[in-house]
Amino acid sequence: MNQATAPCRNQLKSIARRAMLERGLLPDFSAEVVTEIGAITKPATASDPSLRDLRNLLWASIDNDDSLDLDQLTVAEQLSGGAVKILVAIADVDAIVRKQSAIDDHARTNTTSVYTAAEIFPMLPEKLSTDLTSLADRKDRLAIVIEFEVDADGAVGKSDIYRATVTNRAKLAYNSVAAWLDGAGPEPAPISRVPGLDQNLRLQDRVAQAMKKRRHQNGALTLDTIEARPVFDGDSLRDLQADQKNRATELIEDFMIGANGVTARYLERRGFPALRRVLRSPERWARIVELARDEGGRLPSNPDSTALQQFLEERRQADPVHFPDLSLSVVKLLGRGEYVVDFPGQPVAGHFGLAVNDYTHSTAPNRRFPDLITQRLLKAALSGEPSPYSSDELNDLAGHCTDQEDNASKVERQVRKSAAALLLEPRVGDRFDGIVTGASPKGTWVRIDHPAAEGRVMRGYKGFDVGDHVTVELVDTDVERGFIDFAGIRKS
Repeated sequence: MNQATAPCRNQLKSIARRAMLERGLLPDFSAEVVTEIGAITKPATASDPSLRDLRNLLWASIDNDDSLDLDQLTVAEQLSGGAVKILVAIADVDAIVRKQSAIDDHARTNTTSVYTAAEIFPMLPEKLSTDLTSLADRKDRLAIVIEFEVDADGAVGKSDIYRATVTNRAKLAYNSVAAWLDGAGPEPAPISRVPGLDQNLRLQDRVAQAMKKRRHQNGALTLDTIEARPVFDGDSLRDLQADQKNRATELIEDFMIGANGVTARYLERRGFPALRRVLRSPERWARIVELARDEGGRLPSNPDSTALQQFLEERRQADPVHFPDLSLSVVKLLGRGEYVVDFPGQPVAGHFGLAVNDYTHSTAPNRRFPDLITQRLLKAALSGEPSPYSSDELNDLAGHCTDQEDNASKVERQVRKSAAALLLEPRVGDRFDGIVTGASPKGTWVRIDHPAAEGRVMRGYKGFDVGDHVTVELVDTDVERGFIDFAGIRKS
């Protein structure tokens, strides 16, 4: 029995925990957190007269099959004149997780849940994130509701934000909902149990598609990258399979983008600062222009998201099989997003990839600390209280959240690479077709398709650049360090 087919989950867990510590992330909750969580025995309730009771609406969650840390619910209401009201309910995590508590301090340190191939390291204790602060299946919960109207062309109009009590009527999963919406699968059982939910979800889908179309017309980028998901048989790693976007993930994505924009504008109107999520104009635009030229396209010499989106859509239609490769190259060249503080009346960078200027993170407070910060700002604005964070504190948090999100991504990537190294160990000497995902003085990197894995090209990489299709030979693996080493053979 080789190592890839032997039980290996524990080995990957050990690698993940070590990587967390090396990156300044806490894999375990402190004794103080354990004490605090032991004293919390039920979900939060409130008697505020302004709290709306919306438990009768057809709320539903759509997330991964195994997700229990449910942050948002959605529902739609048809209005006269063709407009549709979309309501997004966000779990009121702040109702239980108080600022400067031990639980909050842990969340503030890590700033995000870390999803590795072998183990999830939740930002909040699972007693909260998967139960008491989760918008759990058929449970009454407190929520922040972000409401906005969408016209027939996908434009967001009137909006409002308020607190409410909600009930998740159906816990749904992306893949089965997408198959049903596409006519490729049966109606999921939870939908069948709730009268009227099927029509409401189809209405939501129609609105989301209109919003998506409008965003892309305005320059939001069509990108279809492949995420590798580990497949275990018990504790034995069997494969790394690619997950891709589908109609249901797009529905949630477009509603969350809409909700985050509404949140940013609401805080601006109330004179509150906001922790914005921005993606500046790409520094390697010249290489993106070269990639487009190699594919028969043409882009202007200065960054232009609308022109880039038009090119990407043309390539997606012309060559859908290889479009994820092109998407990955563009993502690498766009660079990483970051958090910055938007103070009222001061200009702030927008999000190049989403083609929006008003964007924050507010829709996942069980999983991301910036969203919990935003929730506290929103609740203060709603109640007429001052900001719970000073300007200096917000500036420090913006940089810290950016750094920790980057560290978490590196941990996740390292464990994925260790998992891939396990699968590839028996295949040293084999050749693979791949795409160059990184090329700099620090090294040249190539991603292969099956298993979905990325490794460094140790020799034979002269002339390789991001986006090139190449053939490489596997020369070595190191599971503990997550190293996969290739030798370059040729460019395609």
